[in-house]
Amino acid sequence: MNPPRQKPPGWVPRLRNEWLLLVFALLALLLAVLDPRPASDYRRWLQLPTLAGLTGLLIAIQGIRDSGLVQHAAVVLVARAHSLRSLGLLLVAATALLSMVLTNDVSLFLIVPLTLAIGSVSNLPVLRMVVLEALAVNAGSTLSPIGNPQNLLLWQHSQLPFLHFVAAMLPAAAMMLALVAAFTWLWLPNDRVALTPERIDGAVTSTRLGACSMAALVGMVLLMEYGQAPLGAGLLLVLFALLARASLARIDWLLLLTFAAIFLGLGHGAELPLVQQTLGRLDFNQPLTLYASGIVAAQLISNVPATVLLLERAPDPIALAVAVNVGGFGVAIGSLANLIALRLAKQPNGLRLLHRVSVPFLLICAPLVYMTWRWLG
Repeated sequence: MNPPRQKPPGWVPRLRNEWLLLVFALLALLLAVLDPRPASDYRRWLQLPTLAGLTGLLIAIQGIRDSGLVQHAAVVLVARAHSLRSLGLLLVAATALLSMVLTNDVSLFLIVPLTLAIGSVSNLPVLRMVVLEALAVNAGSTLSPIGNPQNLLLWQHSQLPFLHFVAAMLPAAAMMLALVAAFTWLWLPNDRVALTPERIDGAVTSTRLGACSMAALVGMVLLMEYGQAPLGAGLLLVLFALLARASLARIDWLLLLTFAAIFLGLGHGAELPLVQQTLGRLDFNQPLTLYASGIVAAQLISNVPATVLLLERAPDPIALAVAVNVGGFGVAIGSLANLIALRLAKQPNGLRLLHRVSVPFLLICAPLVYMTWRWLG
């Protein structure tokens, strides 16, 4: 007699585990009651193009996962690795490099599923790697004007040429990358990679789905680059609804609701009169004041809202860029990339380990980056 088939958990049990969504939804609701604003403000805080971009990326990456391409790449990569340390350094380097050209979010959507697939067939410490990859995207994306949303905003605001922006950010980014590489070397064991033969299945289950999803990912990135994320997300929703409906059903839609709640709560909180009055008392012409303010603001409201908050007050956009990028380390909310990495990994105790690593990393990184930037910038 076959055991009764278990039903997937309903929405109520799932929502009980979404404490981040519930906290920020409650914050957004509370602020809406205590400090009502016009509808245009809520639309601005919601950052619909960003949510549309995340939707498109989630759809494309789910298709790549379901095709078996990620599992195939994992088997190929593990077969060529000599040690866990060398494999980890390779993944960290790939994450950092991809974040410079494809943005920090896109690089995580590519590398974290690959890391999970490698961990499923080997002894790679998956959660450690995901934490290291979160550090790597924050460091790598610092160098590029298109590496993350705050850099893109500040690059356009400063009107600096592309290479001038890169040169100005190089000292800070180089110090961050050196620290991430050193920590990776120290934290990962130098044991040999041990395979689990019974779990190895590197076959591509659907070449057509894989090819279409890869093309969808490239197209989505290009449309995001040209400010057409809603169009791209809409096209992918229609395409997958027609050709791969099962992939749509497996997407983490609650992640999008979580980000929407975060955007509303943090966006509203940053514009409260008390916050604006506090900022008015600070002298942002002092480099150390601007640097510390950018980092602290990122820890409280994430680095992209912190950039928007300080943009018109900061006399030096490069100094602000350095500050808010360093502020991506520390608490998980410092950079939305941290939350994306943890959500994609879905590992137990992920948030706790991230904070045990990232907060001390910030305390070491912040003074070293400041001295390097001031001396060489």
